[in-house]
Amino acid sequence: MYAIIETGGKQIKVEEGQEIYVEKLAGEAGDTVTFDKVLFVSGDEVKVGTPFVEGASVSAKVEKQGRQKKITVYKFKPKKNYHRKQGHRQPYTKVTIEKINA
Repeated sequence: MYAIIETGGKQIKVEEGQEIYVEKLAGEAGDTVTFDKVLFVSGDEVKVGTPFVEGASVSAKVEKQGRQKKITVYKFKPKKNYHRKQGHRQPYTKVTIEKINA
């Protein structure tokens, strides 16, 4: 059984027991979060939402909060003596899917 959820502006296919990385969520390690924006649920009976499935949710446990590797953003305009260098580290939350409630 799997579901497709929406979080952080992205759609992710999840199954029970799966570990995923999502955009940063509020909560500390060990907390439980619930994803209410469920687009699709498979199983004995397939449910497709318009846009979301009524009454469906996915519960997950927060494993850790972190930041990805640093990327370098470099802007340059030739012949204009313009250049800017900037770094960025995107925050993320690692969660483990516990239960798909359909």
